[in-house]
Amino acid sequence: MKTAMPLPVRFLNMVGRSVNTIGFQPLNLSLDKLLQTASDNTGLSDFGEGDFRQPLALLLEGLEKEANLSLLGRIIAKSDLVRTLENRLNFVALLKQQPEIEEQRIERPIFVVGPPRSGTTIFHDLLVMDPDNRVPLTWETARPLPPPETATYGSDPRIALAEQDLKRVDQLLPQFKTMHPMGAERAQECVTMTSHDFTSMIYLVQFYVPTYDRWVMECDMRSALKWHRRFLQVLQWKAPGKRWALKSPQHLWHLQHIHREYPDALFVQTHRDPVKIVISTSNLATTLHTLSSDQTDLSKVTAYYAKALSQGYNNTVAYRKSGKLPENQVVDLYFRDFMSDQVGTVRRAYEHFGMELPDQAATAMQSFLDNNPADKHGKHLYSLANTGMEEHELRELFTEYEAYFDVPRESL
Repeated sequence: MKTAMPLPVRFLNMVGRSVNTIGFQPLNLSLDKLLQTASDNTGLSDFGEGDFRQPLALLLEGLEKEANLSLLGRIIAKSDLVRTLENRLNFVALLKQQPEIEEQRIERPIFVVGPPRSGTTIFHDLLVMDPDNRVPLTWETARPLPPPETATYGSDPRIALAEQDLKRVDQLLPQFKTMHPMGAERAQECVTMTSHDFTSMIYLVQFYVPTYDRWVMECDMRSALKWHRRFLQVLQWKAPGKRWALKSPQHLWHLQHIHREYPDALFVQTHRDPVKIVISTSNLATTLHTLSSDQTDLSKVTAYYAKALSQGYNNTVAYRKSGKLPENQVVDLYFRDFMSDQVGTVRRAYEHFGMELPDQAATAMQSFLDNNPADKHGKHLYSLANTGMEEHELRELFTEYEAYFDVPRESL
């Protein structure tokens, strides 16, 4: 897949390739250098527990050996990683100063745990419309410190900064908004929180780093979820809500670990034809990879995501079969049903959990849908023909998942 970057970006990357030929690598992405840069920028040195060093080292190795980074890619990677390390330093400093933050309770959070491209994003956005839900927004997850406050939550200057960040992505990849809606005040995923422990599948979407991502799939998430909880506690400290409403496709691989960390959590598991999911997800990730690399490969990305998603699906089947997740704490929703009655599907989820969807919230949800149709920015087009894989070999990967949850198939 080739996506033409603007001329200045192409020139920048050409310069990067030129200096590489003479053995010079611009922008140091070594672990020690990144840690030192973050410390110098903040004046802080305590990064907290050292668990993050192993996944960060694996990520950096993947960036150097697998991601085929362009010069722009190196700039993006360094900027993102340094900002995350700076956030981590500031988190540790804040929690030292205000240890009571970690004493706050998080009760009955809602987790949307479906695969990417199955309606999870719009479902999560609809949950924002219910004032009883505390949903992490893009602006506050990007720049969480100082902690947001209720009085200025809708006027915080970080909202404008986040919009500027998103506009830059839009300028470089205008087609991306057809695939994934963006906005500073739209709901954001848990992967942005676990990235502060560098245990996050967000990095595979940004960069082709399969070795690192396989480690993430297999880890027990204890350290990452400790940081996930801290992140929520910091966000709710001065801007509390009744209950958290959260979402990430990564939870498919770690459903049992999420339940271990939040034993009273409520889970909304969304389902859609897994072959359709693989094709759409691979197309989205490969498009994003063009920001960081001049050498993208849809067939390679598809082959990886197919096996990875199969592992995630099978993990949820195994945990659901185990009976360790009580039925009154999980509801299954299907993409076809959701698209035919989105607010009604949200209402059914609430009812399953013994909750009532307020009429005012339902009205706000419908208004949001009316103002944000799925094709508002154009239609996301993708095809099996471009993936290098056949339908039958993909179907074979998902037989257990399709059978257990009785997932309807879609035309490709």
